[in-house]
Amino acid sequence: MKTITKRFLSLLLTLVMLGTVTACGGAAGTDDLTPSETKSAQDGSDLSEAAEGEKIINIGVTDSLGGINPFAIDQTEINKYAMDLTFLPLMELDKDLNFQGMLADSITTEDNIHFIVHIDDAATWSDGTPVTAADVEYSVLRYASPVVGNTTLLLYAFVGTDDETGFVEEGATSIEGVTSLDDKTVQFTAKSPMALTTFQNSYARYLHILPKHVIENFSEEELTSNDWFNHPDVISGPYFLTDYDLDHYVSYTANQNYWKGAPKIDKLNIRVVDGSQIYSGLQSGEIDITHHTMTAIPQEDYESIEKLDNVKVVYGAPITNQSAFIQTANLPDARVRQALLYAIDRQQLVDQLLKGHGEVVDGFLSSAGPFYDPALQPIAYDPDKARELLEQAGWDSSRTLRFYVNSGDSTFINGVQVIAAQWAQVGINVEITTVDLATLMTVAGTTDYDIMAVQYTYAPVDPYPDVTWLLGGEGSWTGYYDDEVMDALDKTQQTSDTEQIKGYYSLVDRKMQEDVPMFSVYIISAQGAVNNRVTGAEPSVYGFFNDVQNWDIVQ
Repeated sequence: MKTITKRFLSLLLTLVMLGTVTACGGAAGTDDLTPSETKSAQDGSDLSEAAEGEKIINIGVTDSLGGINPFAIDQTEINKYAMDLTFLPLMELDKDLNFQGMLADSITTEDNIHFIVHIDDAATWSDGTPVTAADVEYSVLRYASPVVGNTTLLLYAFVGTDDETGFVEEGATSIEGVTSLDDKTVQFTAKSPMALTTFQNSYARYLHILPKHVIENFSEEELTSNDWFNHPDVISGPYFLTDYDLDHYVSYTANQNYWKGAPKIDKLNIRVVDGSQIYSGLQSGEIDITHHTMTAIPQEDYESIEKLDNVKVVYGAPITNQSAFIQTANLPDARVRQALLYAIDRQQLVDQLLKGHGEVVDGFLSSAGPFYDPALQPIAYDPDKARELLEQAGWDSSRTLRFYVNSGDSTFINGVQVIAAQWAQVGINVEITTVDLATLMTVAGTTDYDIMAVQYTYAPVDPYPDVTWLLGGEGSWTGYYDDEVMDALDKTQQTSDTEQIKGYYSLVDRKMQEDVPMFSVYIISAQGAVNNRVTGAEPSVYGFFNDVQNWDIVQ
């Protein structure tokens, strides 16, 4: 399991950050701020007033950015979307979980080894230069540079990169597994079978292509530090980055030469605010849009936002899983782990804590994805069954389990008190420790806990990377390994038949019911909102920015 662990660790941490609710202090707003205006953004002043005839939209998010240089950072949700606006990825998911071409207009494979990427013939850089296969090949080469050291893309999976690191040799001028077939076509060659959905979701969605005719002028060392990336003047996306303060805002202005059509909105601002400020921001109009996975709105504000007459509320597909991971080495008896699950009234949590905006499932997959098996009924609340299992296992009721949770998840902080009380009723005592997300991730890495809970988004079309790592044996968050489970997961990568893949994932989720190395407390259907003055923009879990050039404002 060594290879699997190294392969997916970086992606795992990235995806955990995508799905985890965190809160940042300080409101922020901009409309192409100058450095002298930074203080105004930091103290929450409204700097988004439009000049005469100018259209501005402000998007409120509750996570700060790690950076805006594709070479320099791991891509969390907010980072990815912030960079998508400037440098398009090859593909993106749409609101219905279909892959939509961005720079590429097709990706195909006949053998799950060779992936043919065709660049849209109309794709051009903002300076009028066509986007070509050479741009793709050169960008991948630089992502794979050990000098650059980018770990987001896990390029070790392709021929010509190192199995352990994913990098090419220092000074390499090509990657054997990434080859231009003609000006608009690139072939990626994997070392082992990979499902088309895995290639599209784990690579095509995160591979931001840079202009070769610009970045080839920088040394590899400069790719992570050159000032050009702070305000790039040659882009493929709909908006130029004009200014930013990563803890408070990112500002953009429209790319009038955008090859998919000039944006109707002149300026776009991503404003980082505290979750407690979302309601007032929507009410005042200082925030136009909130997003399901980038904006952590407190549950207690949901009903108040629903009552606002100036916004439309949209609940997203249930994809964010409040997952609990059990270190099976510390709780080796599956009967005890089953008792933990039987003792929780999960539907009560959905009804009362989430106000019905969620669902109960067992395992990893929610009803939002194509591989969900509705025939798999969740284990029902049954405290008597829990007591019976504990008695069979010879449970020591004087033992106290260590349960770590994210202090930034205010909703689950309330929920975990209910869970602890229900466990206590069957004879399971827990000590709840709330820590910030960074500390929680450190604890998770040590495996020095009995139970650890965190919000986690398993990509509905591609849960394979996360599930494989989480069930990858010693060193994973569960410490769990099962040959039958791993065989099923491997088989998901060897076919494109949706029904076959569904069967393999159903087996995995059934094993989660039996062995319970993890369980889903609930799946969240998060709230998003958009001001009524905005047209063409409706919050959706995926694909929100795909056609941002068509957004407009009713004057």
